[in-house]
Amino acid sequence: MRRELRARRWRVRPRHRLDKAAGDARTGLIRGLGAPAGQLLTGTSGFAYPAWTPRFYPPGLADAGRLAYYASRLGTLELNNTFYQRPTAERIAAWAAAVPAEFRFVVKAQRGASIRALGIDAEQSVTWLTERLEGFGDRLGGVLYRVPENVQRRADGTSDEALGRLFGAWPRTLPLVMEFQHPSWHVDETFTALRDAGAVLCTTELPEDTAPPDIRVTGTGLYLRLRRNDYGPAEIDAWAERLRPFLEAGHPAFAFFRHDETGRATELAAELTAAASRS
Repeated sequence: MRRELRARRWRVRPRHRLDKAAGDARTGLIRGLGAPAGQLLTGTSGFAYPAWTPRFYPPGLADAGRLAYYASRLGTLELNNTFYQRPTAERIAAWAAAVPAEFRFVVKAQRGASIRALGIDAEQSVTWLTERLEGFGDRLGGVLYRVPENVQRRADGTSDEALGRLFGAWPRTLPLVMEFQHPSWHVDETFTALRDAGAVLCTTELPEDTAPPDIRVTGTGLYLRLRRNDYGPAEIDAWAERLRPFLEAGHPAFAFFRHDETGRATELAAELTAAASRS
């Protein structure tokens, strides 16, 4: 049953060329992903992994130097530790100072407050989640809001109402990406709510998937989480080919590979960037 639900949730219609004037500028919409139009940024989920030495990090590199080195090689990073605790303003400032101006962070919204924001206190919880994030400035590519698998969409309308309260409370200036881990959320009502708010639907490929998920555009930009343990050259090329029409239509795109124990994920990120740039 779960496999059938997962298969049904990825019914996709192609999106035409992005009309930027009718995109982020539309009154009331959440701002699109923070990258230049038509640009693909690739990276990994997390970066502070000593085991990535020497495959990625050079031997002898101090812990404090990892982020700057990472940012010299890749264009974006999905911050893992923000999922477990809200970052301080000082921590955000230090992260932002360690990377070049064109680098983009994606912040995983803290998990406890994310669940509360889908309850009755959306406004208070969203404020708690987001009030410090302006400290990233232009280096904020987006906020990844994960709805875990144990939180299912209710057919009685209460889940849709909760999602509406979340979108209503979300700051218009902060790009929002929604990842729904339970397939019950992948229905037209959810997609319509995302489009109406300007939020981006996360496309996630899981290790157990028998086929790549389709891509559905709901806001300005694409967001991919590629969770397989490894990808061969043909698989990387296939993803690049699938992304190319969206990039040509003007959508920015982020793609993140899962943390591994050796640093292979950093190589996959670089390979996807290279493949997407080939004509």
